[in-house]
Amino acid sequence: MSGDHGAEKLQKRTLLIVLVLNFSLFVALGVGGVLADSSALLANALDNASDAAVYLISFLAVGRALIWKTRAAGVSGVMLLIFAGVILVDVVRRMIVGAEPMGWTMMGLAVVAAVVNLICLELIRRQKSDDVNMKAAETFSFNDFASNGGILIAGGLVMWLDQSWPDLVVGLIVAAIAVKGGLDILRDARHAAAANTETTS
Repeated sequence: MSGDHGAEKLQKRTLLIVLVLNFSLFVALGVGGVLADSSALLANALDNASDAAVYLISFLAVGRALIWKTRAAGVSGVMLLIFAGVILVDVVRRMIVGAEPMGWTMMGLAVVAAVVNLICLELIRRQKSDDVNMKAAETFSFNDFASNGGILIAGGLVMWLDQSWPDLVVGLIVAAIAVKGGLDILRDARHAAAANTETTS
């Protein structure tokens, strides 16, 4: 039991750290996205905001019954799908009204965000846990890191081509990554719930 308690305490500390880091990225990328008129940065900011909320849910789930954990993971997956829908709406809006993204700002913030998300990913992977919420947290951090690479490329293309479409394309890709991540988390939560039902029946 003491070993389980120690593992739970470490999970909580890890989730709290990545929660704070993701909320900080949400603020930085949100401000940068508005200033740089970038759909990709705003998408990433919303992604980090949803991640922070999910990490809070996962933090509260540590040490609770498996059914509570699977429900928390289910909420995480649904939030990612909602986030993807918000991004799609923003991309369509920018296609209609136009946008003038700033490549240098996009690239600079993408590098900073990539470093932070890599730190989060490493912290979570050190847990080596099969917990459904920790697996969800790992999915979020990996998705964020991949999105940062896309923003970096988009920023370079925006500067090189003097066009806004690379920013919009990356916004769509971030939405697609969020959809996949959300569906993966919902699948894992469903499998964990089914396994728990079989064990208790």
